[in-house]
Amino acid sequence: MKRKNGKHQEHTIQGKGDEVHQIAGGGVPTLTTQQGIPVSDDQNSLKVGPRGPTTLEDFHLREKIFHFDHERIPERVVHARGYGAHGYFETYEALTDLTSADLFQRAGEKTPAFVRFSTVAGNKGSADLARDVRGFAVKLYTQQGNWDIVGNNIPVFFIQDAIKFPDLIHAAKAEPDRDFPQAQTAHDNFWDFASLMPESMHMIMWIMSDRAIPRSLRFMEGFGVHTFRLINAAGKSTFVKFHWKPKLGMQSVIWNEAVKINGADPDFHRRDLWAAIQSGNYPEWELGLQLFDDKFANEFEFDILDATKLIPEEQVPIRRVGRLVLDRCVDNFFAETEQVAFCTSNIVPGVDFSNDPLLQGRNFSYLDTQIKRLGGPNFTHIPINAPKCPFHNFQQDGHMAMVNPKGRVNYEPNSWPSPEGGPRESPTTGFQSFPAEEQDSKIRQRSETFADHYSQARQFYISQTKTEQEHIANSLVFELSKVEKLAIRVRLVSHLPHIDVELADRVAKGLGLHEKVQPAKAARETRTDLKPSKTLSIVQNPPKSFAGRKVGILVTDGTDRDLFDALIKAIEAEKATFEVIAPAVGGAKASDGTMIEAQQKVGGGPSVLYDAVAVIPSAEGCQPLLKNAAARDFVSDAFAHLKFVGYVESAKPLFDKAGIDIDGGFIALNKAKGPATFIAACRKLRQWDREQFVIT
Repeated sequence: MKRKNGKHQEHTIQGKGDEVHQIAGGGVPTLTTQQGIPVSDDQNSLKVGPRGPTTLEDFHLREKIFHFDHERIPERVVHARGYGAHGYFETYEALTDLTSADLFQRAGEKTPAFVRFSTVAGNKGSADLARDVRGFAVKLYTQQGNWDIVGNNIPVFFIQDAIKFPDLIHAAKAEPDRDFPQAQTAHDNFWDFASLMPESMHMIMWIMSDRAIPRSLRFMEGFGVHTFRLINAAGKSTFVKFHWKPKLGMQSVIWNEAVKINGADPDFHRRDLWAAIQSGNYPEWELGLQLFDDKFANEFEFDILDATKLIPEEQVPIRRVGRLVLDRCVDNFFAETEQVAFCTSNIVPGVDFSNDPLLQGRNFSYLDTQIKRLGGPNFTHIPINAPKCPFHNFQQDGHMAMVNPKGRVNYEPNSWPSPEGGPRESPTTGFQSFPAEEQDSKIRQRSETFADHYSQARQFYISQTKTEQEHIANSLVFELSKVEKLAIRVRLVSHLPHIDVELADRVAKGLGLHEKVQPAKAARETRTDLKPSKTLSIVQNPPKSFAGRKVGILVTDGTDRDLFDALIKAIEAEKATFEVIAPAVGGAKASDGTMIEAQQKVGGGPSVLYDAVAVIPSAEGCQPLLKNAAARDFVSDAFAHLKFVGYVESAKPLFDKAGIDIDGGFIALNKAKGPATFIAACRKLRQWDREQFVIT
């Protein structure tokens, strides 16, 4: 082929050739293709002359573009937006009486772990603070293989049988003709489905509560949802439900606050988890077990195989048996968080399934899903999914095989001696399924023991404080107000009298339903003898300290340096963190002439990003803030979101300008003990008494 200018074109970086060679000679590894072939020029494709067509033989170009084109794998159908971290699980005590699972055999045993948190309905690009269930999936790399506890931050679910899962998710996702709304259930399809599925009403109470808008991934509970079995060495079975209890306590946000957080920082949850781990404030949860036998299962008011039901902790107390610590962020989000594959079917000897029909369906679905997402059956070869214990089998070949089997034997049984004959089954140490006796007809039928759809929904509702009940009512009104079809609104509200008549009336009134809504037909009458369970309320289970939370400190030029330092000291003594907000991100000059470094500028650090705020401008520095809409929003939002506010006298003009009346949630910092008093007040997290005076 002729060259247009008749001259050979060298493959060099124009104007940078010598510089690149100098850099490459300084100990930096040489760039190669994925086949290990050294690359001479990564700046120019191979062309016929400097302005000619690109050649088909440019293998480096083709490989580079090919790999780029395939950088994205199909995102998860559900739980697409997730964030993960590494850590370990430490056993408090040996549980040999309950299970033969290796990680529970020795007190102090530390098992490597990877945890992925997620939302359910939104895509990868959605925001963190959507009103949604949160996935809480834990992979434990035990010495007997990988054990996945694939759960949520809510202990019950919408449906009782896995065959309805595609319908649930189709209804909850964006409507297929218009592809919106994204990461929201406030639309006709979801509420149409829910209104026709009375079994979902318990879960509806949970997702309309503050549980569905957690303040942080670090401040929420996790649940295994289903009933499982623990099996000891003698073959004895004990039923178990798994709970993860956050050591920092629970905390949620207010809906108006969640909406504004999504606008200010859609990565709020993942940024919070990353920052906590990077700063050494490692999040911790305790693993709690609810343990019960066949006698309790037979006498309990509801069926333990029904995933729309829970067992109140007052009836079966939680036994805390270990702690989960997240102490390392991922090195690469895609390689680890995006490619991690959880399967409910991944259990270890000493753990077994129950006949929960939702769990049984998940055991099929998850493996099939991972094969689709990750390209084939060898997704277990990916490092984040591979066991950390030795593993041996005769599985071979398949798409993207990354383990190279050796030897001639690839079948079993075989007569070849060890080691050529390969691994053998072990009746003594291998997984043994619990020999439960099963004898019945093959039918498509729901158990009558699953028929009570309202009693536990009522129990959850009456277990909430008045404030939390109001939030549930407001959430229902908001969601249903987005439903265009009146019949769907009416049908959904018709379920509420079975839960609470006052709730039904409040929602009906909020939606402007003028005719009295007739209660839906109930398969079983609601039980009114179930007592409130205090553990179901967030407000009734406040944290013991303000640890792990963040204070936003608004400063200006002239801010009192001694006060600022005292405030920081009080915050750090509580093991909380802080960010400084100033008129300019460069910071502010304090009263003593030193600079106070700022992490945010007014407008870039709204108060929704903090658990409490301190407003400590100088009198002179406060004047420009009066004309600054972002500064006024900073204090008015803090007030509306019921946050505690530390302040100095010179900040009062800003409060007046924002139309704020100082109440008991405002703590003066001018006094010597002001900072300590402010932080002590913050332990309550919210000034709930204020809510009756504001609309959130």
